Amino acid sequence: MTQSVSTAMDNLTSALNSNIIPNQEYLLQGSVLDTAVEVLLQRLRGLCDNVDTGPETFHDHEMCFSIMNLESGTSPQPLVLRVRRAIDYSDMPWQLRYIGQPEGTGDKSRPTLVRSSIDIGTSATVVDFLQEMGCRMDFEYIARGYMFRKGRMKVMVSKIFKMNQQKSSDLEPISQSYLVELSVLAPTGQDAIAEDMRNFAEQLKPLVILEKVDYKRLPISM
Repeated sequence: MTQSVSTAMDNLTSALNSNIIPNQEYLLQGSVLDTAVEVLLQRLRGLCDNVDTGPETFHDHEMCFSIMNLESGTSPQPLVLRVRRAIDYSDMPWQLRYIGQPEGTGDKSRPTLVRSSIDIGTSATVVDFLQEMGCRMDFEYIARGYMFRKGRMKVMVSKIFKMNQQKSSDLEPISQSYLVELSVLAPTGQDAIAEDMRNFAEQLKPLVILEKVDYKRLPISM
C-alpha cells in the first residue's frame, strides 16, 4: 500500500514538472442584465462550437470553504476550496476545487486574470471531511444557466440565487443580471491562450464587457 501511494505521488510530481496537468485558470468576468441575456445567448450560439446541439445547461449548488494557511508567511492568506454538486443529477460525483490567489489584476500587459486551480471528483461526504479538517463555509448559492465552448475556452452564463434552507424550490435571485465568465484551464506556461480570450471577448462587446475583476477592491455592503 505504501509503495502504491509513493508511486502515485511520484507520477503526480512528474506530471506537474512536465506541465501536462491543467492547473492554471485564465479568467475574464462580466455581467449582463436579465433583459439583454437572450441577445447575448444568440450571439454565443453563433460564435461557439456547439451551434447545432445548443448550449449545455446546469443547475448546481456551490459552497465556498476557507481555512487560514499559516505557512504563507507574515501575512497568512486563506486557502479557498469550493464544493459543487449537480442538483438535477444526484448520482454524479461532487466536485472539489482549489482556487489560488489571483495574479495579473494590476498588470496591463496580461489580458486575463490568472490563478491556480485544481478540480477533483469526490463523494458526497466531502463537506463533512472539510469541516472535520477545520474549514469554514463562508457562503453558498445556487447557480443555474448555460455553458458554451469555443475550442479550449468555456463560457458560463449563470443566474445566481440565494439559498433558502426552508424551501429549496423557492429561489431568490441576488440581482437582476447574469454572471458571465470566460475561462480556460490549462497547464502552467500557456499564456498565449490569454490573447485568444481577449480577442473572443471583443466579439461580445457591447453586449457584455468581460474584464479582470479584482475582488479586493470591490466595495463590501453590510
